[in-house]
Amino acid sequence: MARTQYAKNGEIHIAYQVHGNGPIDLVLCGGAATHLDVLWEDPGYRRFCEQLASFTRLICFDKRGMGLSDRVRVGTLEERMEDVRAVMDAAGLKEAALIGVSEGGPLSMLLAATYPERTRALVLCGAEVCERTSEDWPWGEATPEEFEASIGELPERWGLGRGIDWIAPPSPTTEPAPGGASCRRTR
Repeated sequence: MARTQYAKNGEIHIAYQVHGNGPIDLVLCGGAATHLDVLWEDPGYRRFCEQLASFTRLICFDKRGMGLSDRVRVGTLEERMEDVRAVMDAAGLKEAALIGVSEGGPLSMLLAATYPERTRALVLCGAEVCERTSEDWPWGEATPEEFEASIGELPERWGLGRGIDWIAPPSPTTEPAPGGASCRRTR
């Protein structure tokens, strides 16, 4: 695993790692939850990163408030965009290709639009333009009312393994666990 380094955006420290040394700099803007060390334990994630790092200089980071980064509120999209810019500066990147995965999609789109001179390419993977369902946008995940109701129920669901198969689908190396959740088998 790569050495964890820290970029500073104001008083916030953002953890990042550099994998590979290819001719293209590539920044991975991950989904809603990040943790550099824990994600690296997932064989699928590790293979994904190793394959990207085989032909790029891959920069992975933990968003503010998550993983190895400072424990602060998650912040606005604009603040998190500046965190990515700080990571790019700390890693010595003048420009980079961006991969925006899921919730990292809007983050990478905003970065590309705000700093086009620093964006070599933009790749979106499962990214959403808008998460809210409305009359004009029926493709969203939920209406504001549905979202608020779901958040209100979160404390009762937390830690029970509900939804784990949606967040981390079972792979051939998983076994069913009590309550229907999946547990990764270690080797």
